[in-house]
Amino acid sequence: MTTASTAGSPAFRDHRVLQWICIAGPLAIAIAGYHPDKVFDYFLENGCVAAVSIGLVATHRKFVFSDLSYLLMFIFLCIHEMGAHYKYSDVPLGEWMKPLLHTTRNDFDKVAHTSFGLLFAYPLREIAMRVWKVRGKWLYYLPVEGMIAVSAVYEMLEALMAQLLTPARGEEFVGMQGDIWDSQQDMFSAFVGSVIAMLIIAAAVKWRDSLRAKKNAKTEYASVK
Repeated sequence: MTTASTAGSPAFRDHRVLQWICIAGPLAIAIAGYHPDKVFDYFLENGCVAAVSIGLVATHRKFVFSDLSYLLMFIFLCIHEMGAHYKYSDVPLGEWMKPLLHTTRNDFDKVAHTSFGLLFAYPLREIAMRVWKVRGKWLYYLPVEGMIAVSAVYEMLEALMAQLLTPARGEEFVGMQGDIWDSQQDMFSAFVGSVIAMLIIAAAVKWRDSLRAKKNAKTEYASVK
């Protein structure tokens, strides 16, 4: 499996991981679309999915993500489709979490937004590394900043859609559940997820560099000996 540092630009016919994801992704969307709680909300929730998918297809010839990035995006798609099927405010996992978190609201939306930051920070980092040629500490700072910006734009679009819908439809779509700070908490959840992702990546890079240093030291020792 390729990563940001080992990715190339394979043609689609040679990109097995992407081919499988192109089959599994529509399948996940179709499964979520089987008797959803609210058909209208299901299509609204998949508006951004359609936009991102079109963007990925349109830019594929110019930029191909690594296998790891595509896999992370697919995992988030599955999480999102669970929310699209049940409505974010009624997902069973969120109901199960209520007694654990001692809350009366369904917090699956916080799980999804945290997952968004956790899983999409790596693709943003890959763009910074391979397209913008960013190096050093900026590779850990920019993805977090980018995730905050993307989350803010999404919350504004969500608020705009709520204004265009009827009050009842808007409340269902936004899923505030009576929490006036819902949007800010969603953005903070994505921020936390992206920070966790960068900490994991930093640890993985440090571990990789340590292994390389040991390997080089052994090679140099063997050549001298």
